[in-house]
Amino acid sequence: MSSGVGVSEECIASFQDIKSHRKFKYIIYGLNPTNTEIIVLKASNETDYDVFVGELPGNECRWAVYDFEYEVEGGKRNKLVFYSWSPDEATIKSKMVFSSSKTALRNSLGLSTEIQGTDFDEVAYESVLDKIRRLR
Repeated sequence: MSSGVGVSEECIASFQDIKSHRKFKYIIYGLNPTNTEIIVLKASNETDYDVFVGELPGNECRWAVYDFEYEVEGGKRNKLVFYSWSPDEATIKSKMVFSSSKTALRNSLGLSTEIQGTDFDEVAYESVLDKIRRLR
């Protein structure tokens, strides 16, 4: 199902900055005020994962890309992870628009690893780490 919402050029450019140049640690995406285009709401170099999670509102949907760093035997690894944040407290309309628009953004970015979160436990560092390790 497609909502007809477009993806701004800034979304693609900021993603290339995180993917190719590691310019940011994370990017948070949302909809413009008229719900017609996906836009960058914030791009940050903050490395504290809890700060990133704190940027996800408790009552509004968001998408994000996070440069997730973790330890494995042999050293550190990084994985660009797509987050689909749809908290239980968000309105039904918001959840529907975000759900139907997610594919446009995700396809534009070309990410395969996705974390879906409806509460903060689902996006906690250990929970995400567990999911990433299972995907390897």
